[in-house]
This record gives sequence, structure tokens and C-alpha cells, in this order.
Amino acid sequence: MTPSNDKIWDIPEHYPAEIDQALDAYPTAVRQILFNRGIRDNEAAQRYMTGAGELLDPFQLKDMEKAVARLQAAIENKGPIAVYGDYDVDGVTATVLLVEVIRALGGIVREYIPNRFDEGYGLNNDALDTLAADGIRLVATVDCGIRSNEEARHAHELGLTMIISDHHHPQGDVPPADAVVCQKQEGDNYPNKNLAGVGLAYKIATALASRFPQKNLAVEDWLDLVALGTVADIVPLTGENRTLVRKGLRRLREAKRPGAVSLSNVAGVRLEKLSASDIGFMLGPRLNAAGRLESALASFSLLASPDMASAAPLAQKLDNQNRERQEITRDIQMRAAEMALASGLPYLLFAADPSFNQGVVGLAAAKLVEAYYRPAIVASIGEETTRGSCRSIPGFHITDALDECSDLLVRHGGHAMAAGFTVRNELRSELVAKLQAIAERELAQRDLRPVLRADVEIPLGDLKPNLLPLIDQLQPTGMENPDALFVSRNLIVRNHRCVGADSKHLKLSVSDGRIAYDAIAFRMGAWDKDMPAHVDLLYSFERNSYNGFETLQLNVKDLKPSP
Repeated sequence: MTPSNDKIWDIPEHYPAEIDQALDAYPTAVRQILFNRGIRDNEAAQRYMTGAGELLDPFQLKDMEKAVARLQAAIENKGPIAVYGDYDVDGVTATVLLVEVIRALGGIVREYIPNRFDEGYGLNNDALDTLAADGIRLVATVDCGIRSNEEARHAHELGLTMIISDHHHPQGDVPPADAVVCQKQEGDNYPNKNLAGVGLAYKIATALASRFPQKNLAVEDWLDLVALGTVADIVPLTGENRTLVRKGLRRLREAKRPGAVSLSNVAGVRLEKLSASDIGFMLGPRLNAAGRLESALASFSLLASPDMASAAPLAQKLDNQNRERQEITRDIQMRAAEMALASGLPYLLFAADPSFNQGVVGLAAAKLVEAYYRPAIVASIGEETTRGSCRSIPGFHITDALDECSDLLVRHGGHAMAAGFTVRNELRSELVAKLQAIAERELAQRDLRPVLRADVEIPLGDLKPNLLPLIDQLQPTGMENPDALFVSRNLIVRNHRCVGADSKHLKLSVSDGRIAYDAIAFRMGAWDKDMPAHVDLLYSFERNSYNGFETLQLNVKDLKPSP
């Protein structure tokens, strides 16, 4: 199996004639971009471009009334509360949010984030025992717990009130908790099924604050955390999620949270121009690094820091850990690729080793998917069990595949594109064989090449600077609401050179004979040795700021020789 460099370009057909009038407030190229996103008239386009979507009533969520009533009683009676979160960015931001809101409402509350290495994902009975012994009387989960039926029963045996909030898919009956807030559970009519864990925590906070109206408390002040967690968790940035992130980005740019300011400083991100991409590629990985290598409590402490003096050293620690995480990931990725390819599994890549760091196996799996366009599993082998992290491709729901293997697993859970599991070592080979058979069943008839979906094919001469302000209004972009991508063909390559560390990237200038643009192609430095005279490009159109100067450039996503 060779790396998947050949990509399919999917360019939609031109919009129907009636759209010219229905979207006449916008240039032709922007009409096509809007049409591709399901927008059919100027009014809908205006709402989309301004991010003017309404936020939904949190009490539409099943069991929200129960959850709020129990939290309200605990706050009023000064009953100690623990917010139990996950160790990824979504879980950490959700934990910070709910802890701070409950505390602002006068509640006695503490956080609990399990250690990835000692405790694993989600609720565990030992943690519940510890919390009960410490005097906690109510445990509210965020971003975990929807499959913790045994743990919920144990909590009741301990006399704990249990509220579970989780955006993951249930399996079978939901846990027997006092309240279960999960938009994906049966019988829940909440329209937005794609809320992240922090989005669900925000809904709880909003509902709770409505019962404790206070003059100086605005739940919107916590939307910065919602933006961080939602983007980092790679949930669809459409509808309500896009509205939440847009508002949250605005709050982040106001630099009101010392931890976010310090983290942006060490990451080299200009907070006043922060984008969803900055969260996804710069801030999110640093916040995740603590939980991957040591403990996510460092990320919690950073985001909850009251001032810059306490935030700055924590931000530097996360930056250092992120560099270490990158080195470990590169090493595991190389070794996992060798092992996976040697196994000869054609539809699913699998690699497991006792030396693989549990905290970064998911990142290594993602790199394998990116390189070979196959579902990938990278796992760490322990004394009795193997803990694996899975990443997938569109069209192969990895959690559904694990559900089919549930009789072999100790525990598992996740999304369509990412999941985790624990399996006893003696069953690992059987599990891999069964997953491989499922992958072959689902993928054997598919063209297993990555698909890049462009918005519009456009002559380079029609790419005008006045398009950029409209393209900016598409933000925030992400899953299911991608950046606007263009295709231009038969471009003359005027010059080209390698740039960056190890000459990994490609800088070039292209022209259609009338107009020329500079372009940057990340991780495409190999083209420099055999550059065609004419190329077809698939790219985004953007500003490039360097040394105080701003220029326009093409950000190349794929390059092909012109026929």
C-alpha cells in the first residue's frame, strides 16, 4: 500500500438559473458557494453571512428540567458538587464552564478530570468512591458518562445524586442516573444533534442561570470556552454550533480570559484576529497536550486562571508539552506505519505495541488515515488489556463497527470518525480480524481515494480582491461548513522553490497570462524537483500577513499537472 497522493476533485454543477435572481446581492462565485451550503435566497444568505442564527431553548433537551432542579437544590442547600469531565479540550472547557458558573451562582463545587493513564476515559467507580468520601453529594458529568451504566448504579449505592451530560452516542439503555442530558438519546427532540460536550454544558449553564437571575452574571461570558471546545472536538460547524462559535470567537478576541491570552502568546497567535483554524491547529493541540502526556488538570488550571501571573507559566508548560507530544507522535507514526503495512490488512490499518504512549496513539492513527486513506487503529498494549484509538474516513462509522464487536470489548465509545476501546489481550487478534471483515464489507466497492470538494471552478482572472470580504463572512468554517475552495486550470508556473524546515513546503507564482498570484502549498515541497510548466490548482483565497505587510495569495490544497 502506497501513500494516497492521488485525490479526487469533486466540483459541483453550476447552480440553476433562478439562483441568479434569488441571490442577486452577491457575485457569481459567492452565489455558487452559498448554493453549495444550501442557501437559496438573499434573506437566508444575510442570516448566514452575519451569523444571526437564534440559540435554541435549553429546556427542549430531555431531562434538562430534572438536571436543573437537582443542581438548583444543591446550590441553594450548599451541597458539595463535583463536575466530572473528560481530559480532551471539549471535556476540559466544559468542566471549567460548569464549575465557574455554579460557583458564580453561589454553589460549592470542585472539578474532577480523570488521569488518562491511571483511570482511562469516563466515569470510574474508584473516582466516585473518592468523591463520596470527600463529602461530594452531587456529581455532574460533562462530555462523558452516556455509556457508564454500571458506574451510575454504583453512584446511587454511594448515595450520590448523578447528572450525566454527554454528546456521544448511547448504546442500549441510558444509565440509571437522576438526569441524563444527551441530545442523541431516544426520545430527545432537541433539533441540534451536533452539540459538543461544552455546548451541552453551556445549555445546562444557560438553563441554570435562568433560575438564578443575577444582575452581574451573563452566561454569554463563557462562550469563549464554547468556541474552544466545539472547534477542537471537530463537530459540525453548522446551525447553532456555528452561531455559538462565532459569538465565542468574538469573546476570545476581547482578551478577557487570562489563560486564553497567555496561550495565544506562546502559540504566536494574534488574539484580535483569532479564527477557528487558529483554535484547531494552534490552541487546541496545546490544550490537549497536557492530558496526552501527563494530566489535563494543567489545561483546566490555565483556562481557570484568574490573572496573567498564574496563567503565563502554565501556558509555557503546555507549549513545551506540545513540542514533546509532536516528537513522540512522529516516532509512533513511523513505527505504526511499518507495523500496519507489514500486517497486510487492505481495508483497515492496525498497529499495537507496549511502548506506544496512550496519550498520542489517536494522533498517530489520524496521521495514518491522512497518509493512506484507510480507517486506522493504533493501540497501546498493557499487562492485561490493550487500549486503542481509532480514526476513520467518510462512509465508515468506526463506532458502529466497534458496536458490532461489543462482545469482545471491555468498553468502547466515540463518534463516526473517532473512537476508543479497551480489549483484553487474548481477544485482540479476534477483534482485529472482525473489524477488518467489517471494513472489507463496507469499503470493498468504494474508490478509496481522498475526495477534495471544491466550491467553484473559476478563471484566475476572475479572482478579484473584492471577493475576500465576502469570503471572510463564511467564517467560522469547519466540519460540514468548509472553507471556500476554488479550482483554476492550465496556469503557467512562473517560478517555484522549497521553503520551510527540511524544505517540506512549496512556494510558487502562477499566472493565467494576464494576472499572477503567489501561492503556498504546505507539505508539497517534493513537487519542486519535477514541476510541470502548467498546473491545475485547488486552493483557498486568502490574505498573507508578513512583517506588517499584507498580500493576497492562494493556499494550495492540491496540485495536478494540466492535461
